[in-house]
Amino acid sequence: MSQKEAFEFRKLTESDIEEFDALLRYAFQVTSNEMKRTGWSDKAIKLSKKPVFDSSYVLGWFFEGHLASQVVVYPMRVNVHGKIVNMGGITGVATYPEYTGYGLIHKLLKNALEHMREEKQYISFLYPYSIPFYRKQGWEVVSDKMTFSIKDTQLPYRKNVGGMMRRVNAEDNEDIHKVYQYFALQHHGALLREDLEWQEYWRWESDDDVMGAVYYDAKDKPLGFVIYYIENDVFRIKEMVYLNMEAKNGIWNYITAHFSMIDEVRGDNYSGEAISFQFEDSEISETIEPYIMARIVDVEQFMKKYPFHFTDNNIHFYFQVSDPVARWNNGTFHVGIKEGRQYCEKVAEYDNVHLVRTDICSLTTMLMGYKRPNYLYTNERLHMNYNLLRHLEAVVPSEKPYFSDYF
Repeated sequence: MSQKEAFEFRKLTESDIEEFDALLRYAFQVTSNEMKRTGWSDKAIKLSKKPVFDSSYVLGWFFEGHLASQVVVYPMRVNVHGKIVNMGGITGVATYPEYTGYGLIHKLLKNALEHMREEKQYISFLYPYSIPFYRKQGWEVVSDKMTFSIKDTQLPYRKNVGGMMRRVNAEDNEDIHKVYQYFALQHHGALLREDLEWQEYWRWESDDDVMGAVYYDAKDKPLGFVIYYIENDVFRIKEMVYLNMEAKNGIWNYITAHFSMIDEVRGDNYSGEAISFQFEDSEISETIEPYIMARIVDVEQFMKKYPFHFTDNNIHFYFQVSDPVARWNNGTFHVGIKEGRQYCEKVAEYDNVHLVRTDICSLTTMLMGYKRPNYLYTNERLHMNYNLLRHLEAVVPSEKPYFSDYF
């Protein structure tokens, strides 16, 4: 038997969970000492991952009966410009070093896309270990993480609010869950967190360190929260969510009240906009890095449901798409309004006046609101008649995605 013939491709079962866990730990360098530091035992981490394993589609390549490479498709839901859609979260992508160079991950991702299409998960998210690699597979950056640092002397002045903050047990607090759920339903790009998503959210946090505080208005309604820890005179924000300006001001009042305890506030911002403008002293430090990547799994089905802002029945587009992996996305898709209803259909004929030529990466980042049509056109990621560009700018929603989760 040749080496290639010794590889077997199949879905993982419960009997494979030990090898699944071992490959994850090897690839992502998760040591027993690190787990103990965050309060996890070997047995606990295996049990905690089992619900995710059971609910996911887990594919692997086996060499001589032992797991060599794997990928996990985690079924989730996200907000896409106000519409809640099924999403396939790609995670657990790993290969033992001795099996690299055989194209195993490429084949696993291709099969994963076929599975997501069958499951009507028409968009897929992942956290990349290599942006160039995933771009070759059709994923593109769609959100940023902005990390900010604020000196204690730069904290905002206290503002009058009608409610108050209460410290809570962050991990099990129902009001935090309620506020986030409402926030996710209102914000494009946000992940809807069910029980498993919340478990993943807390996976590597130590119960002793992380704290939470909820803002309640005068009628005792929860309207915002901050999850944080304090270490070495630094107030470190894991996430801050608020539903209105009152809650935002109440949370910053609470943070500022720690003035005598801290020298600095650090946090991560996933809104897609810098926060420095919001402070009296805007000379704060902010850094930006790409965060989540996404790809449209099925162009035709995704654009059928996508909320284009069509206001003129005469405006229509032919999107000619190239996709290096998902063959069903290669072709031309006609999008417009017919008899008052939006349509998207794959066609063989088109006119050049309304033609937009692009690839799956550029189409995804445009429709997810990360980059505007004009930017993509200027950088030769869209090829089209310039006179059509203003119409494309008008129909694509402008909201940037908010995505703060890691899976």
